[in-house]
Amino acid sequence: MKTVTQLPRAIREVEHFTITLADGCQLAARMWLPMDAEASPVPAILEYLPYRKRDGTAVRDQLTHPYFAGHGYACLRVDMRGCGESDGDFVDEYLQQEQDDALEVIAWIAAQAWCSGKVGMMGISWGGFNSLQVAARQPEALKAIITLCSTDHRYADDIHYKGGALLLENLGWAGTMFSYCAAAPDPLLVGEAWRERWLQRLERMPLLLKTWLSHQTDDDYWRHGSICADYSSIKAAVYAVGGWGDAYHNAVGRMMRHLSCPKKALIGPWAHKYPHFAVPDPAIGFLQEALRWWDYWLKDIDTGVMAEDPVTLYLQDAAPPRASYATRPGVWLRDPAWPSPLVQRREWGLNAAGELRPDMAGEGEAAIRSPLTTGAACGEYCVIWLGPEFPLDQRRDDAGSLVFDSPALERELPLLGAPTLRLRLKCDSPSGQLAVRLNDVAPDGAVTRISYGVLNLALRDGYQQRRAVRPDEWMDIRLQLDDCGYRLPAGHRLRLSVSSAYFPLIWPAADHARLTLDLAGATLSLPVHDLSTVVAQPFAEPEGAPPLALSYLRSPASSREIIEDAMSGEVRTEIRDDFGHYRFDDHGLEVAQSCEEIYRIRPDQPLSASGVVKWSYSAGRGDWRVRVESELRLTADAHHFRIQAEQSAWEGEQLLQRREWDEWVPRQVQ
Repeated sequence: MKTVTQLPRAIREVEHFTITLADGCQLAARMWLPMDAEASPVPAILEYLPYRKRDGTAVRDQLTHPYFAGHGYACLRVDMRGCGESDGDFVDEYLQQEQDDALEVIAWIAAQAWCSGKVGMMGISWGGFNSLQVAARQPEALKAIITLCSTDHRYADDIHYKGGALLLENLGWAGTMFSYCAAAPDPLLVGEAWRERWLQRLERMPLLLKTWLSHQTDDDYWRHGSICADYSSIKAAVYAVGGWGDAYHNAVGRMMRHLSCPKKALIGPWAHKYPHFAVPDPAIGFLQEALRWWDYWLKDIDTGVMAEDPVTLYLQDAAPPRASYATRPGVWLRDPAWPSPLVQRREWGLNAAGELRPDMAGEGEAAIRSPLTTGAACGEYCVIWLGPEFPLDQRRDDAGSLVFDSPALERELPLLGAPTLRLRLKCDSPSGQLAVRLNDVAPDGAVTRISYGVLNLALRDGYQQRRAVRPDEWMDIRLQLDDCGYRLPAGHRLRLSVSSAYFPLIWPAADHARLTLDLAGATLSLPVHDLSTVVAQPFAEPEGAPPLALSYLRSPASSREIIEDAMSGEVRTEIRDDFGHYRFDDHGLEVAQSCEEIYRIRPDQPLSASGVVKWSYSAGRGDWRVRVESELRLTADAHHFRIQAEQSAWEGEQLLQRREWDEWVPRQVQ
């Protein structure tokens, strides 16, 4: 990334101030704006998050917001209530209160002397979610948003459930927020009030995992904040950005298809990061692209951003399976719409001999009772910390799956969109799961996952209501896999892999089920692009403001291990992310964070599944030191989930608080 030290306008930073809401709650904010903004008012850009502006997002904020400010914008980074240096209580994600607070903040911004009255909202992940949710509330001043790595459907397409199956990321992210919400405010910013505010947070700590597990179908809880319930509610212009390596890229296509407001879409090769510093490369000049967007919608400058084709996508070339990628070769496409009119559907058939062929009529039956350890090579649900998180070689999981292989391709196969599988199947027990992967088999035998989908069979007809699985009764299934942008070269083979388990990505069904597939009439529909819209690099090289000065006292490190017990057959997945121990050179705050996740299961015992997430957080400066140790555990019997948690907090060497939880939640459809 090129560091830009000379910007068109001189800027000033207001390191910390508060915005007082109608109920008296004070939200902590940080702001960058042009020096002359009071004399020459500018539009504003808001990023609104729970992740602590002081330390949690400070590094990325410093690359981004001063850059926009230097180009004539007031940029505000505001902590939600109960987070960072804001007061009040954090209760849950995406609540009405969160949106109401944002509306007050936007109205406050628009009324300031330094603001032109026009506001944009931007964010990745949580900030992308609430940008959409707040836009749906139609605040008058909000004219445009950029939403990155976000979703329009909280039940079907977030970290909680996928295909109606419980994601283990539900546990993982609950453990992350369990620690993040326990972080202490910085006394240098809030004074003596830090301690009372911190103790209040610890005493009122929500057990988010229980809340999320209590809603196992797409009920009103999830529909709140899901803009798919009424896409027409959004009037502000929307730029939707995603990455093929990120869990949320499916939402980009859905929003392009259904939003009626002005809109654009961009999907690159990236994981869950802003595209100017994302991996895998190629990173892009995202800040320059964002300025084109902001200048058009907030300054009424015709930058040409709305004159070009609205969908820009990166088509990835085939690559060997790796746990981490530095770069992904490929080409850019610029298409007129999503779904692209340049994509044609091709139907492939399956047969009991394990063949996958275009235009072949399926025939025969095939059955599978996968070892419950199938899925060990799945990688992380959402590649976010940038450790060894991508899917591994799929041959390990294929050993526990039905596989259907094509002949070696005679010509390249450019896939862009969602593969879809239709078939009939039956299950020999009252609960079961289906996992389907589309894989690239290289001539040397290496197998790379292209796309996948999973399904809780009890929710096969929709996510709002359970429909009983009757043992050995045929069911018609349509499973849409994740959108993909992937070009298989000639000489490679296409593989469809079908399993009845996919752990640790999804929690196992209560029964170790056997699936029987009726392949007569089974079809795999593939979206094939004609490559007529390939363009040269459409973006500038990445730029950013000068980075924040950090001193590392312990370097970050990440690992992911898959360990198999030779006696019991149990497979453990152990993930360790050490974010290091670092000091902010400008204000001296030291922060250290680390996380450990352990997931285990035996090959034939679904009730042996367990997960534990442990976080360690510490912060300090001089004689002031705090530390929090958090642990969250999930197990289940045939009828209930069991959540066990504990959290301990220290000030210096003094244990201030220790809390324990032991909760049971009925298994409704799992």
